[in-house]
Amino acid sequence: MAQHLEGDWLELATARGNTIRVLKAAHPRARRLRLTVTPKGARVSYPHGTHPAQVSAFLRSHAEWLEQKLDELNLIVKPLPPLRLGHAVDFPLRGESATLDWAEGPYPRIEPFDGGLTLVIPRPHTRALPVARGLLASHFEALIRRDVSRWLAGYVPRLGLAPTAVRVRPLKSLWGSLDTRDRINLDLALALAPPAALRYVLVHELCHLRVRSHAPRFWALVESLYPDWREQRDWLRVNGSSLKAELDRLVADVAD
Repeated sequence: MAQHLEGDWLELATARGNTIRVLKAAHPRARRLRLTVTPKGARVSYPHGTHPAQVSAFLRSHAEWLEQKLDELNLIVKPLPPLRLGHAVDFPLRGESATLDWAEGPYPRIEPFDGGLTLVIPRPHTRALPVARGLLASHFEALIRRDVSRWLAGYVPRLGLAPTAVRVRPLKSLWGSLDTRDRINLDLALALAPPAALRYVLVHELCHLRVRSHAPRFWALVESLYPDWREQRDWLRVNGSSLKAELDRLVADVAD
């Protein structure tokens, strides 16, 4: 069982080919390691000072039970069929079910239609898949930037602070981050999520311009700017793994 540690999440790739994401959190009153599974996902809590290796070993020892419980709740991310030239697939786009179709044309482009996207690829098809993935990545980024630019115009005056840049790219486990140069990074997979979820992530990172930690005053600031943040955070916790898997299928191997 492989594992990857980043941010507040621990990712486990199982022998059955599944990916499990576990929210990890130190708890001030915890006396021991505890693993819980709810419809919102899996969570491991532990006392402050617990070594990361102990957390990893604890999860490995409960891996079979964890996989079974998540499977019962339909929270296991199933391996997706690969993207294939000429084969239509269904995928989420802005929180709605959409269809990705194919067509031939004089130059590569994406044509949106009611209910999905058409990838127009010219002959010969020697590099059709890399071209298609690049088109999709660019289209998804444009959707995110369109929303973000509109929302920034409303939030920046209220905060009195602005990011120096906004970068959109695939992120391994995070949905967003704020670096030391005040640049906001957003996950490209957020184009597949409902716009409200993208908005929550943007507000979250904007609030870090003022409060770098997750102290109570940080969450109070998030609440003042976006009162529905809890619902969107929970939505991402439940659907996040499948969303990232979908993005990987659609734009894998596209350079950041």
